[in-house]
Order: sequence, then C-alpha cells, then structure tokens
Amino acid sequence: MFTDIQSKEEIKQYENILKAAGALSNLFSESSSPYLGYRAVENIFCKAFNAENLSRSDCSADAAKDKIGIGIKTFLNVNGKTLQKVAEFNSDIGLYKDKNPKELIKKVAELRNERLEATKRIHGLDELIYHCVVRDTGKVMVFECPMDKIDIEKIKNMQVKEHIVSFEDGKNEYSFNISKSTLYKRFITKNVILDFMVDIIEDPYAFLADILAEGSAGKLIFAPVKNHPHVYLPLFSDRGGRQVPPKSGLNQWNAGGRSRDYNEVYIPIPSWIHQSFPEFFPKRDESFNLKLPNATNMSAKVCQDGSKALMSNPNKELGQWILRDVMNLKEGELLTYDKLQELGLDSVVIYKIDDKNYTIDFTSIGSYDEFKDENK
Repeated sequence: MFTDIQSKEEIKQYENILKAAGALSNLFSESSSPYLGYRAVENIFCKAFNAENLSRSDCSADAAKDKIGIGIKTFLNVNGKTLQKVAEFNSDIGLYKDKNPKELIKKVAELRNERLEATKRIHGLDELIYHCVVRDTGKVMVFECPMDKIDIEKIKNMQVKEHIVSFEDGKNEYSFNISKSTLYKRFITKNVILDFMVDIIEDPYAFLADILAEGSAGKLIFAPVKNHPHVYLPLFSDRGGRQVPPKSGLNQWNAGGRSRDYNEVYIPIPSWIHQSFPEFFPKRDESFNLKLPNATNMSAKVCQDGSKALMSNPNKELGQWILRDVMNLKEGELLTYDKLQELGLDSVVIYKIDDKNYTIDFTSIGSYDEFKDENK
C-alpha cells in the first residue's frame, strides 16, 4: 500500500532506526517485547520515508506522502486481532447522547466518515491507510490496511453491553465506548510486509552514558533549540452564544451593504491576541506568506479596524479554501457551528516561521479556549 512501494534504501533505513529505538526498550519497560512510543514511531516513519509529519495537526492522519495519508499505530500483538482507538468524539456528545444505540452508532459513523473526508480535503490527499507497527516477543512486525469509511448501510451484528456498543459493517469490526466517547477498530495482524528481530540492550543507561562521555560527545550533533511562536484563532464568536456569525467572519460574504463574492471571508483575530502577542503579526495591510496544510501558499494580511481580520489577497482565496475545499459547502450555504462540530474543529493555529512566513492548520474543538485560558 505504502511501505512496499518505497525504495529499498528507505525501507532498510526505517527498519534500522526502529531496531535502534527498540534496543533502548529497557529505558522504559522490562517487557521482552520492544518498547516503541507512538510519537517515536511517527517521527521515525517520517524521517525514513521523507514524509510530512502531520502529528501536530488534529486530523485522522499522522503522516503524508505522495497524496497518501497514513495513520500510524503501534501496539502489542497479543492474539493478532486487537481493538485499537481510532477516534474520539468528546466534543460531539451533544449530537448523540440522547439517541438509542442504533441511532447513536449511525451518528458516530457519520462523524467518523466526515472527518476522514475532511482530512483528505484539508491536506490534499487521495487515499488514507493505516501503517501498523506490531510489537511481539523480541521482534517487530509491520503491516498496512485501508483506513475505510464506515459503510453505514451495511452496519450489522450490533451488540450492547453496558456502555459498549460493538458492530460490523462487512469490512471491519468496531466498538464504541459511550462513557469515553471513543471509537475502536479491530486490527488483524496479517499481510505482514516487515518482520525483524530486535536485540534489547540489557543496560541502556550505561550504554548512553558511554556515548555521552567525554571524548565521544565530539562526534555527536546536538539539535538547536527551535521555538516558533504561535497563536490560536477562533472560527466562531461567543456573542449571543457560540456561533459562526451569519454576516461576518467566515460568513462575511453574506453581509449587506454591497455585492460580495461568495468566497469573501476573514478569520477573526480577537483584540486580546494583539495585546498579549503584539509582535506576532505584521502591521496592518502588510502582506506575508501563509502556508496551508496541503503545502500550497497564499498571500495574506491583517486588515480592518483594530487589525481584527486575517484575510487573503485576493480575499476570495481564503474562502475558496475554507468554505469550498475543506468545509465542502455550496455557494450561498452558511457555515454553522454545528458544521464545525461535525468536523471536530473550530479554530486554527498560526505559526510564525519568520516575519514574512507563517503556517496555518485547523485545530480540534476546545483548542482555542485552552489557549485563551493559558494566555489571556
């Protein structure tokens, strides 16, 4: 699917780095199975295959390359058919909490499917797969499988046990934990594409101390400290209750006064952002480069009184991307907070690379509120 079509050199490098990381397992565990933290595996994957690391994004993929989105899972083999978490819906409880099990699962399936499609739209992907790193006694196996949407019309064998609802759709087995608002999928270890032994160092502490000892340290390259300032911006307003205002912000195209393009929008910049981070954005109407999650760039600037709006130049490019490409809305269709809830996002994060270059990405519901509580 993905790994087996990469170069032999990349695959070998991937295997070697996993072996090296697994060799240090006794730093974290006394198990006979190699310990590989999921963040470490994500970083190793991206380094070995020169893939884009999406782990900082709130989406269904952890990496991307050649328009393929990859969800990276790492888990113990156990019996070769384990349930693993694939999605959380804590922010969507209000959409299904009062429904019966059948209606609940249908809504969860709809939310899951829409988030998969949104991930593809945001990052410009054609396909989504799972890349599974399975740890077993003294070895590691790797297999891949499709990241399927749930076939709602074929849901069957639904069983309810306390707060767990299990079901199938003809392709996969799922389990939804109502109390945790978490969806699990059963992963079957088969069609293994990599299978290799991992030698675990008995005393990794002594090993690392020796590497860092005087005389050896000169051979090491230490990473510089990286710190890109960032701010979160809401895609909503709390005036009159949490909502996407019908005539401003991402619905600016619907405002009166003059004829407007259906893609005319702006992302609101709350005044406290400028007060707390006065040097973050350029001056009003000063253009800068904004890199999107799909790796394309657009010209942007801060506009309007009080520098309250982040806009693109030309203005309609931002609306085309957010309303059409990501939200999948028709021209003339209002963006609502319910739609943001369905997608599991209601804010964006802006990273400042330098005075002329910024990046933007969508963030999960609650991200802006948490950022505001910590910084205002």
